[in-house]
Amino acid sequence: MPRLDSTNMESVVLPGRGGYVFSSVRPDDLGATEYTLATILVDTSSSVQIFEKELLDTLKAAVGACKKSPRAENLLVRLVSFSSDIREIHGFLPLSSIDMNNYSLGVVGGMTKLIDATQTGVEATLTFAKALVDLDFDVNGIVFVITDGQDNSSIYSVGDVRRTIAAAMKNEEMESIRTVLVGVNDVACKDYLEHFKRETGIDQVISVGNVTEGSLAKLARFVSQSISSQSQSLGSGSPSGSGGITF
Repeated sequence: MPRLDSTNMESVVLPGRGGYVFSSVRPDDLGATEYTLATILVDTSSSVQIFEKELLDTLKAAVGACKKSPRAENLLVRLVSFSSDIREIHGFLPLSSIDMNNYSLGVVGGMTKLIDATQTGVEATLTFAKALVDLDFDVNGIVFVITDGQDNSSIYSVGDVRRTIAAAMKNEEMESIRTVLVGVNDVACKDYLEHFKRETGIDQVISVGNVTEGSLAKLARFVSQSISSQSQSLGSGSPSGSGGITF
């Protein structure tokens, strides 16, 4: 498949507040009949500055590992950063079209739109999934939200996220969706993240703990294995398990 650029992409404005937009490969450019939509949302607020490079390397490692998956041709990945704003690093793309050498988290700093990022991340996944299902693709999805702190800047509420995730779980078109909240350098906010999981209906929360080479390597493996596992479950009617890694 040729490398895609902006002329091969479609943009969609999500309904609701904020005018948030996501982009995706044009369905006509897809070569398989089934896809797993993997969305990775990563916190780039001010507190992340001390481990920005390490976090970026983790994302590169996770996506690089996905490229080696037996299901690589059935994966579409979207990468988003969030702080005071939500910025799409790239929309839903086939792995073959992703050049990780060009990965950048952009400007790191600002507040934390954790709720908005989760809300729009799930909603974008659902919206693109429906578009693909309407064209007779089989689709499931997985959403990761990686953060080191609690929300302090969103316009959406926890209730909005809960309703969106509940709708995703009941969606008869998208086969299944799995949501994972990841706490990085999260000693001070572990209780908050557990509460956020319970209140929103997120499937799983994991704590990476202090940022070290080993903990971030484990996170990269967790993300890539979870994406691959979710893709392998496509056709079963249920979301995958945890990917086999515990923290």
